[in-house]
Amino acid sequence: MKACSFLPAATKMIYDMNLQHLLYGVTFECPAEALKEKPKLVRCVLEGKQYSSAEIDKIFSASKAQGKSLYYIDEDLLQHIKPDVIFTQDVCEVCNIDTSQTAVAVSKLEKQPLLIPLTPHNLDDVFNTAIIIATALNEEEKAYQYLSKLKQKTDAILDTLRQHRMPLKRVSLLEWIEPIYNCGHWIPFQIAQAGGIDMLSNPAGDSIVTSWEKIVKYNPRVMIIAPCGFDIKRSAQELHLLMQKKEWKQLQAVQSKQIFIVDFDLFTQPSASTLVDGIELLAALFHPDLFKVPSHLQHKFMNVFQQEKIYATA
Repeated sequence: MKACSFLPAATKMIYDMNLQHLLYGVTFECPAEALKEKPKLVRCVLEGKQYSSAEIDKIFSASKAQGKSLYYIDEDLLQHIKPDVIFTQDVCEVCNIDTSQTAVAVSKLEKQPLLIPLTPHNLDDVFNTAIIIATALNEEEKAYQYLSKLKQKTDAILDTLRQHRMPLKRVSLLEWIEPIYNCGHWIPFQIAQAGGIDMLSNPAGDSIVTSWEKIVKYNPRVMIIAPCGFDIKRSAQELHLLMQKKEWKQLQAVQSKQIFIVDFDLFTQPSASTLVDGIELLAALFHPDLFKVPSHLQHKFMNVFQQEKIYATA
């Protein structure tokens, strides 16, 4: 069995389930452990370059309007590997290569692999993708073992919240800064399992451009900033775009110093384990009296009020 993953989340789950010996090719955005061991089949024309949030949004919007893709496949390498199965996605054509573009490249191969699109919309869907992946690799039981351990973590959080009868914390999670995008798909479900509610979110649907006026009117108690594809260092470079906005200082989250920057992969790289990590971190940020940030997640977030260089202009 030879598998290729054109989706970072799928690659992460393959490694989580200890099935990486069946993986023969990945995408350039896959986890570091995979990039060290596996050839990169999918690349992006923007790879290695740095643009502002506004520039990235403009580039991808123009590409989409023109019906073009910024991603490409190393077809010679694909022909050499001759995979039996390729995991791809149709959730977001901006974030990763999609199934239709993959199908064009695959059609040129002498041996036709099975294409398996992974298209989750909510949190349960993400968990089910682990079963789909493991089943395709003839290792279905590995998925149930994997998911059982993750469910123990989320159940423990929910049980603690119920025992203390904690009210839901009013929060806002931003998937992009310029322009501002709310959160969608599985992220609102992560927020709910962590004891919060984001009434500007779009559960099981796409994230959409959201006006600053809406956020000001909503006035969240906690704000999470996690732009897709950005780690905390990269996001911090553009925080000034929010801090310079009118009424920033009047937000309840600002006044209570509850503005956090978080690595994107806990939310917009939807492997089952990283999303559960995201739930654990959110629970600690929403309800610090009940939960502590796990040690392995300490480096994945920052409170902007504890970073003098970032907040010097506020």
